[in-house]
Amino acid sequence: MVALESTLISHGLPYPQNLEVASASEAAVRETTGAVPATVAVRDGRVLVGLDRAALEALATAPKGSVRKAARPSLAVALAEEGWAATTVSATMIAAAVAGITVFATGGIGGVHRGALDASGGAPASLDISSDLEELGRTPMAVVCAGPKAILDVPATLEYLETRGVPVISLGQDEVAGFFARSSGIKAAAVADGIDAAARIVATHLGMGLGSGALVCVPVPAEVALPDDVAQDAIARAIADAEAEGIVGPAVTPWLLARIAELTDGRSVPANTALIVNNARVAAQLAAALLES
Repeated sequence: MVALESTLISHGLPYPQNLEVASASEAAVRETTGAVPATVAVRDGRVLVGLDRAALEALATAPKGSVRKAARPSLAVALAEEGWAATTVSATMIAAAVAGITVFATGGIGGVHRGALDASGGAPASLDISSDLEELGRTPMAVVCAGPKAILDVPATLEYLETRGVPVISLGQDEVAGFFARSSGIKAAAVADGIDAAARIVATHLGMGLGSGALVCVPVPAEVALPDDVAQDAIARAIADAEAEGIVGPAVTPWLLARIAELTDGRSVPANTALIVNNARVAAQLAAALLES
């Protein structure tokens, strides 16, 4: 089984694109014989591990602002109230672990936001660090992604994961995947040349009982990837624009992603959707390989 998050449906993409991508991700999992997708969400005080078509449509078409985001710190609030809540990386990992699922696919993980650490030596500045990283450090699970979201402080994010004992495995290339772009420009600490090699590393790590997860980074499909320089320029300009506009807090990530889409004439959008579906496909292959390892 492969767990899938639901915030991309409620908060990441507009309707009907959100439903199309969620459905395509589930279909990509099913391409691997025997693999079963389990999209995770919360509804009326219950954690749902696996949504049927009607539930996917209900979540995708819910009125704007009516769906909570559930992460580790807000999961209890989501469960204590009625209505929908979509699970982020951390809440999805919690639910999947309870259900006995050890492989989870997402788009890009959250991490250390730019400016969260000062430049003089890493002392906390704003403590704007995603709960995704803490969850990876405490929940033994393989998380398949396209690397940290490129709008983050990627080197600091990778350093944080190392500190928390999370191996970061690059699939098929020497550098960590760069979300919209194929590469982040940062050399990977561990490289797997294929699914079987990645499965061996993951199985060994989880089998040691260290308590932390493993991050498998998959580059965005080449046919839709942004050139590295285009992605970096758009990200830098979007971040500068956000600062000028005074965008802060939870609004930053969706604002930046929308601004990057504008700056790239929409080219970041197919890259984003393609990497989500591709990660689901790779996660299913990894889950199958883990059964044989």
